[in-house]
Amino acid sequence: MKKTKFVILTGAGISAESGLATFRAQNGLWEGYNVDDVATYEGYLRDPVQVHRFYNMLRKKLQQPNVKPNTAHFALAKLEYTIGSENVTIVTQNVDNLHEQAGSKNIIHMHGELLKVRDEQTGQIFDCYDDIYYEKNKMIRPHIVWFGEIPLYIDEIHQQITQADYFIAIGTSGHVYPAANFVQLANQFGAHTIELNLEPSLKENLFDLKIYGPASQIVPHFIQQLLTKIA
Repeated sequence: MKKTKFVILTGAGISAESGLATFRAQNGLWEGYNVDDVATYEGYLRDPVQVHRFYNMLRKKLQQPNVKPNTAHFALAKLEYTIGSENVTIVTQNVDNLHEQAGSKNIIHMHGELLKVRDEQTGQIFDCYDDIYYEKNKMIRPHIVWFGEIPLYIDEIHQQITQADYFIAIGTSGHVYPAANFVQLANQFGAHTIELNLEPSLKENLFDLKIYGPASQIVPHFIQQLLTKIA
């Protein structure tokens, strides 16, 4: 019997209730910094010391004891545990590790990961939990997809979406591409599309079902109903 396959896109809204600020590029600022200065390769070339200082700060914030997965993260981990990791793919725009902390296994980080760095010469990726200093190693950069760079694993993501029975977007604004176009691809290949968000996204008219409210409330409720339906 064919198992139901889910692709779940998560954005900053799922982590907001875990103590992490949502990223909004529209105002040109991220954590009080100009996006062009800390989230572009050009900004990195101009002032790599400042860029590393910025990501060192974010890395520290992510590892604070009060930053923990919330009930929305745990609900997705429960879905994966219940029906099998081969049937649930989480595609996240977030660079945090809260899905992993909650117990999810099958995760694609399309915008990179805050707790990793990359060697620009070799492409090798390393775990990183401490501060990085440009002066000590000029070839190491944050493993983050900056504006103007191509997201990671995009071919794999497209393949997963074309095979999905359900495409669920959680906590996404619909502002950031190519993720904003994933719902169109899912619709094209016949998936049932669902938006779970604090408020309607720019793409809300493309979803079959829309539910709005705090992620920590609406996601667990929806997943529980879903498991009852497909069990």
